[in-house]
Amino acid sequence: MILAIDTSSAISVAVVDGDHTLAERSQFAPRGHAELLSGMIEEVLLEAGIRERGPDSIVVGTGPAPFTGLRVGLVTARTLAMVWGVSVRGVCSLDAMGAQAADAGHSAVTVVGDARRKEVYWATYTDGMADGEPRVSAPGDVSPVGAVVGRGAQLYPDAFPSATSADPDPAWLARVVSRRLANGEESFPTEPMYMRRPDVHGIPGA
Repeated sequence: MILAIDTSSAISVAVVDGDHTLAERSQFAPRGHAELLSGMIEEVLLEAGIRERGPDSIVVGTGPAPFTGLRVGLVTARTLAMVWGVSVRGVCSLDAMGAQAADAGHSAVTVVGDARRKEVYWATYTDGMADGEPRVSAPGDVSPVGAVVGRGAQLYPDAFPSATSADPDPAWLARVVSRRLANGEESFPTEPMYMRRPDVHGIPGA
């Protein structure tokens, strides 16, 4: 069983067994990551019946996202992996949304996240595969392809008039990793994708 965590947009956790989601929780709380995440993890582990033994592995979304929320998810995933003695694998949060959109029948999709400062993170996908690296741009500088999904897109209706709001689904993070493992991929770094300096400056190591 896999514990999947994503804090790049909403605070979302799930326990996944193959293609089955055994338990999940999600809440959009831009400033509540540290307060809410641990309780949500305990709830899904209890519901899935693995609170005592823990999961077999952990998957965590690496963003892109602003500094604070993303850091909470990554630090939590790494800490729990050490406690349980299991592997932790990272995957771009936008990749999960691209794969989910492909599964829903969208062969081409643009995933858009909120980067704050009147900018968005975005990436395009064809049949669930990324066309390149994620980028950060002003909304008007994005050239969307196919369906547009993501909470960030809905903040700028002039740039993305037909967008559908969505957050990364942690169950799809797990599915993306499982598919890549089946294809022989071995590298799943957990370094955060900030893509620019933190919003708060002057902190050593930030």
